[in-house]
Amino acid sequence: MNLDFAKDGGLVAAVIQDHLTGRVLMVGYMNEESFRKTVETGFATFYSRSRKKLWLKGETSGHRLVVKQISADCDQDALLIQVESLGPGVCHTGHQSCFYRSLKGGEWVETENPTYNPDAVYGGKE
Repeated sequence: MNLDFAKDGGLVAAVIQDHLTGRVLMVGYMNEESFRKTVETGFATFYSRSRKKLWLKGETSGHRLVVKQISADCDQDALLIQVESLGPGVCHTGHQSCFYRSLKGGEWVETENPTYNPDAVYGGKE
């Protein structure tokens, strides 16, 4: 199957989901090279839109994402990647998931506590 990388400037969205719980952990973007590396290595690799380069999730923190299953949507321009997370959290803010805020009464509220100290992991760089 060929993914449609042309539709959005060479990128496809990749929704990252815990393979056991079904919880969405993050959303990243992949170009053809990062998708190929993900398939070849079995570890989620993304294309950083801000840094304009590939990044292996967990290359700094050690919190890698082991790929368990990859699915594509009907238009072949978005991915659902089910993973096993190696570490206490996926989000660079120290949370298990990047989706740790909920809209309540018109305000964004943090609904869970961090699972690790990002300063200890990233040395204050994130």
